[in-house]
Amino acid sequence: MTIHTLQAPVPSFSTEARRPVGHVIDKDRSIRTASLIAGVGLLVMSALAGFGYRVAIAGLVTQGDAARTAKDIMGSEGLYRFGIVSLFLVVGLDVVVARALRHVFSRVDKGISTFAAWLRIAYAAVFAVAISRLVGVLSLLNNHSDRAGFSTTYLQTLAFQRINTFTNIWDAGLVLFGVHLLVIAYLAYRSGYVPKLLAVLVAIAGLGYLFDSFGALLSRGASPDVSSITFIGEFLLALWLVTCGRRITASASASHGRTIGTGR
Repeated sequence: MTIHTLQAPVPSFSTEARRPVGHVIDKDRSIRTASLIAGVGLLVMSALAGFGYRVAIAGLVTQGDAARTAKDIMGSEGLYRFGIVSLFLVVGLDVVVARALRHVFSRVDKGISTFAAWLRIAYAAVFAVAISRLVGVLSLLNNHSDRAGFSTTYLQTLAFQRINTFTNIWDAGLVLFGVHLLVIAYLAYRSGYVPKLLAVLVAIAGLGYLFDSFGALLSRGASPDVSSITFIGEFLLALWLVTCGRRITASASASHGRTIGTGR
């Protein structure tokens, strides 16, 4: 007589189920923190860049008139200095936002999100070089006695050329920034947790920067300013990251990442 021994079935748990709850919660908190940092950083950058460039720099420059520009800068020297400081703060925030966005979208595609981060960091480096051209303007317009042999008109023209060089370098750097936004738009569109319409608007913002940059490089006259309208996509992304990004979970982003990987 054969005796059959019954064995209790061994329960099977997935890798996700075996992960400690605390580990998942920490990842959720990390992604939400990164989303908040990126969103707040983008909003603060918008304010600083708007003041630093539109008010403190461009607001003191009269195109084609070096003497008037020099007079206005010297008459508002404090404002000009604050503008430069604001722009340098934008450079620092660009690096912070680049790292935060990489973390938010790393579950979609780690390699591409890292590439997007490096594009923004490279743009920040170019922007820093551009801003450095503004720093020497005040030294040219001050202490004329230290520059014996150079006329006031010559020094004003040289200062004006430095400001134009700042604009030219920045316009060239915006190519990197535009591509960065296009990559972020791709990640957002494929993520499954960012609204697709928002991703499209971010892509349009990136195209706007590219259009302005190439337009400025190819034209000899006034450069286009399409990005002053299309930037709304970047602004809405910042608002979404602050208000809705806190709902992103590690498990949800990971599942979207797996779905994307399967569909390739």
